[in-house]
Amino acid sequence: FIVMIKQLRVFIFAITTMLLTLNAWAASRYVNADQFPLLGKVYEDSLPHYSRIPASLNDSLRKPLIEFGSNCAGLAVRFKSNTTSFTMRWRNLANMVMGHMTPTGIRGLDLYCWDKDHWHYVNSARPTTDSISQWSMLRNGAPEMKEYMLYLPLYDGLKTLEIGIDSLATIEQPTMDFPKRDHPVVLYGSSIMQGGCASRPGMASSNIISRRLNRECINLGFSGNAFLDMGIAHMMADVNASVYVMDNIPNSSVAQIHERTKEFVKILRDKNPNTPIVFIEDPQFPQSRYNQKTIQEVVKKNAAIKQEFAEMKKMGIKNIYYIQSKDITVLDGEASVDGIHFTDVAFNHYADVLTPLLGKLIKNK
Repeated sequence: FIVMIKQLRVFIFAITTMLLTLNAWAASRYVNADQFPLLGKVYEDSLPHYSRIPASLNDSLRKPLIEFGSNCAGLAVRFKSNTTSFTMRWRNLANMVMGHMTPTGIRGLDLYCWDKDHWHYVNSARPTTDSISQWSMLRNGAPEMKEYMLYLPLYDGLKTLEIGIDSLATIEQPTMDFPKRDHPVVLYGSSIMQGGCASRPGMASSNIISRRLNRECINLGFSGNAFLDMGIAHMMADVNASVYVMDNIPNSSVAQIHERTKEFVKILRDKNPNTPIVFIEDPQFPQSRYNQKTIQEVVKKNAAIKQEFAEMKKMGIKNIYYIQSKDITVLDGEASVDGIHFTDVAFNHYADVLTPLLGKLIKNK
């Protein structure tokens, strides 16, 4: 009997050792994400890979545009896999920190999965303070081939990005052309357009709109720098877009609005004579209710863009549309992190306002 007990212990030890070995063998392996489609870029093959502004334009654009253009706002990697687990490993450019925005929104990642007829949130990858962040986004999933979309950081860039999967799983190019990539929506604007201050990348307005319309969106939000630069107009004009969205008023001065709006539109129209252009007023920020200087500036800037819009209509410029400040403002004042920048509530409201109009404008594209 004692001999049998010893033999059983040896057998259990052998089985345990084998299982531990198999478990180690089945641990994640990493693949470079740069081999999969990257959505949200004006020039698909431009370098740096994880950048909205190509290095070829560094000498023709203002330095702040280049710096904020290196942030990955609106960029997303598309792939499919039958893995039961995901672990993301990435290296940020600057490890940016801000007092009014979550680290996950600034420099983290968001994973979505195509679920029947829509994109469904899976999990977020939280950045660490180390030079390389690593985060498990999924465990114990079903070993079924599924389509995924991975949103990249809103206020930081990427040096490297790797996707960790099961050793025996496969990861491949996406099969479905979702979001649809032909005729993307191009959105130009300020820090709010860039995604400040969404709690996580998937909650930026351009990403919400992209999922709702199932259409690629190109985010050209540049924090504090939407000054109607003509270099950005030429970039936008190079996109065979379904719609252009102009949400630059929070940054542009009254003088810039009057001096540059028509020229900016002319550049878009020269290459894209029929593409709809949507103009958006400056929202009534919560802080402006008690700051007389701010409210006066907002009123003057909105009057300026309204005048420019009316003059363009008189000039015979067609397919232009206008969204008023009152439509995009969350009136209870509880949708801001600092009296200006949006929370997820405000981003959802913004998408609620824009999506029906954009859906109508892209229906023939």
